[in-house]
Parts: sequence; C-alpha cells; structure tokens
Amino acid sequence: MPPKPRKRKSPSTGVLLRYRDQDTPYGVTRETTTRMAEVLGLSETQVVHVALANLARQTLPRYEVDNPLTEPQKDEIRKLQPRGRIKVKDRLF
Repeated sequence: MPPKPRKRKSPSTGVLLRYRDQDTPYGVTRETTTRMAEVLGLSETQVVHVALANLARQTLPRYEVDNPLTEPQKDEIRKLQPRGRIKVKDRLF
C-alpha cells in the first residue's frame, strides 16, 4: 500500500525568537526560558505567550480613548446638574 500523502503546512506566519547570550531587561537566555517552563509546568512556547500576554496587559490601553466633550455637550450637562454641587470637567484625572 502506498504511503499517504502528507498534508502541506501553510507557510508559517510566526515570529522568529532569538535568545540573548545573557539575561537583560529586554531579553532572556534559552536557559532562563527553560527554567521558567520547568517551574511553571508549561512548555517554553507557553512561557513566551504568558510573558507577551502580561506585557500586553501592562502596556496596551484596555479601552479606546474618548474624544473630549464639546462645549455644547458640556452646556447640556450643566443644565441637568443642581446648582453649586458638581463642576463639569474635561477629564477625570
């Protein structure tokens, strides 16, 4: 019986990861990744994904930045507020 033809994988769209010769604030060695995988009980690939997911949570905004209120919008809000209690602000912080 002839062997089954192998399915061809589509060209990879992955990222090439080059490990550093020593650990730095911007990169790690293969040994460090291996140790992290052992400690966490994950594969090295999963360790890289966890690290990227944590970095994304730290650096990317979780919401789209709103446009500032226009003057007519602020005027409408002021009309709805009781006098002297609340002041309309352009930003929260």
